[in-house]
Amino acid sequence: MGRSRGRVTYDNQGRVILVSGGMSGIGSAICDAFAQSGAIVVCLDVAEPTQDTPLPDNVEYIRGDVGSDTDCRRAVNHTVETHGGLDVLVNNAAIQPVEAYRPIDELPIELWDRIVRINFTGYTLLARHALSVMKEQRSGVVVNIASAQAHRTARGVGAYGPIKAANVLQSRQWGVEYAREGIRVVSVSPGAIDTPLVRSSADAQGGEAELANRHPLGRIGQPNEVAQAVVWLTSSDASFVTGTDLEVDGGLGAFAAFADPYPM
Repeated sequence: MGRSRGRVTYDNQGRVILVSGGMSGIGSAICDAFAQSGAIVVCLDVAEPTQDTPLPDNVEYIRGDVGSDTDCRRAVNHTVETHGGLDVLVNNAAIQPVEAYRPIDELPIELWDRIVRINFTGYTLLARHALSVMKEQRSGVVVNIASAQAHRTARGVGAYGPIKAANVLQSRQWGVEYAREGIRVVSVSPGAIDTPLVRSSADAQGGEAELANRHPLGRIGQPNEVAQAVVWLTSSDASFVTGTDLEVDGGLGAFAAFADPYPM
């Protein structure tokens, strides 16, 4: 899948952005959106750039695992030392293995631990180092990418759903904790988005057509639609927004559960 490019609506000239999991899907679109608007973007990922997924101008790649505190510290330190600061952190790296679509009594504890380590602890590890820098600057924005499954659940997401709900509460708690330090923290909860992760799990959720039909807009979203929301949330236009979650979900969150026997 090629990188998703869209219109640029904000000027981020000179701002320094660190994005985890930026080599594909929503993370890739976020990197592109910031880079196109003039920002200096650092992409932290275990996946490396390839001929099919090259990095755009103004995006620097750092190989690292968000589940490693050492890698997270190194990524933040490198960003600050190389580019002079850190204006925005986007916690995006996450996994949703197909083999995890099962009730928790059938879920191997090793797989549970892996999902927690990447999707929850990884957000904390990267944020704790970024927030330390932002406190010294007295400015900064942290965006945690959560999920529509943080707000409503379905069969088979006993690991992913609760952990994504924890990402939303992380944002609320950090938003309160660091507000007087000049730092804003928010989360974004996408519905089904056209990404490799969603495609790989579509069969476990009834297929791509079924996923689209569950959204009142009648389709799944595009990565750039999430990216543009992230860019807005980190802009001065959203300067009074913190400790909250924005659902970019095609109306999924407004859909009544009783309208479908098994809503997403």
